[in-house]
Amino acid sequence: MAIERTFSMIKPDATKRNLTGAITKKLEDAGLRVVASKRVWMSRRQAEGFYAVHKERPFFDELCEFMSSGPTVVQVLEGENAILKNREVMGATNPADAAEGTIRKEFATSIGENSVHGSDAPETAAEEIRYWFSDTEVVG
Repeated sequence: MAIERTFSMIKPDATKRNLTGAITKKLEDAGLRVVASKRVWMSRRQAEGFYAVHKERPFFDELCEFMSSGPTVVQVLEGENAILKNREVMGATNPADAAEGTIRKEFATSIGENSVHGSDAPETAAEEIRYWFSDTEVVG
């Protein structure tokens, strides 16, 4: 199995409800290790930059508004097949479709406020990690 790194974000709906520790514990219990973490309150401009891939989608404005509405916790996770493992632990985007025991099933309040974000591919993970962290901040 390959050791890899992925990007994970705990969204404003979850930080507002003080779920940072509970979510991080689920990730760690799944065998992922936090190798970088910081709490940020992203600006509207940062949200627009981070989610630029969705710029033409109808939900873009609402997404950027939500993501800049409160603190988030951005993290780099490391482990065997970290990208897939993180996505499994997060669960389906829509909490109604998420499997029991997943973060979104347990903590999300809606499809829009679904508590977490995670990279979907190695290229995306590298890009998202670079967006939030310098090389000296990721310390395995």
